[in-house]
Amino acid sequence: MSGRFAGKVALVTGASGVVGRAAALAYAREGAAVLVAGRDDARLAEVVKLIEESGGRAGAFRVDITRSDEVAAMVHAAVSRYGRLDVALNAAGIFGTLAPLADYDEDTWDEVLAVNLKGVYLSMKHEIAHMRAHGGGTVVNVSSNLGAHWRLAGASAYAASKAAVSSLTRAAARDHIADGVRVNAISPGPIDTPMSARPGETREERDERMKDALPIGRVATPEEIAAAALWLSSPDSSFVVGADHVIDGGATA
Repeated sequence: MSGRFAGKVALVTGASGVVGRAAALAYAREGAAVLVAGRDDARLAEVVKLIEESGGRAGAFRVDITRSDEVAAMVHAAVSRYGRLDVALNAAGIFGTLAPLADYDEDTWDEVLAVNLKGVYLSMKHEIAHMRAHGGGTVVNVSSNLGAHWRLAGASAYAASKAAVSSLTRAAARDHIADGVRVNAISPGPIDTPMSARPGETREERDERMKDALPIGRVATPEEIAAAALWLSSPDSSFVVGADHVIDGGATA
C-alpha cells in the first residue's frame, strides 16, 4: 500500500473507541501496519477485519494501559509482529461522571486519572524508550479542549486529567526531541460519539443544540480528528514539536 506511512508501523491505543478506530483505519489506508490496542476484544477484532479487508495489515492487543507490564508487552508485540515501531497514537481515555468537585466520588476520580493520565505516561514511557533506541519516531496524545483550554461544570476529574496530558506532552517533547522522537497532542472538542450527548439526549437533539453551542454549528466527525493526528505523526509536520492542536470548531477561539 502507498501513502505517507508506507512501510511504517503504527500503534494505536484506545482503538476500540471512536477516534482510535478512525485513526487506525486511516493509518492503514496510508500504508502503515497497525497494532490496535484496547480493552474490547470484539471491537478490536472488527477494526482488524476492516483493515485486512481493505488490503492492509493489522493485529489486535488487549491491554490495560494503567499497568506498566501490559503496556511494555503491547510495545513488544508491535515490534515483534512488524519489526519496528514508528508511530504511536495514544487515544485511550474515559470521561467518568459529572458531579461538583466536593461531591466527586474518589474511586471515580482515581480511575479517570489512572486511565487518562497514568495511561498516557506509561504508553509514552515504553513507546519512546523503544523509539529512542531505534532511530526515533512520532507520538501523538489525544487530550481535549476540555482541560487546559476550556472547562465544564462537574467534569473536574476529566478536565484535570486532560490538562495534565497537554502539559505532559510538552514536557515529553522537550525531553526527547534530541533523541529523534517528536511528541505532540491534539485537543478535540465535541465529536460524533455518545460522549457528546447529554444524558437521555438523542443524536438529533444534540445536533440541534450544537448549532448554537459551537461557532461551526456541528460536532466533529471522528475522521476529522484522525486526519489531524495523522498530520502530526507524518513528515508533513516535521517542525512541529510539543504542540497541542485544538480542534473544536471554534469553541475556544
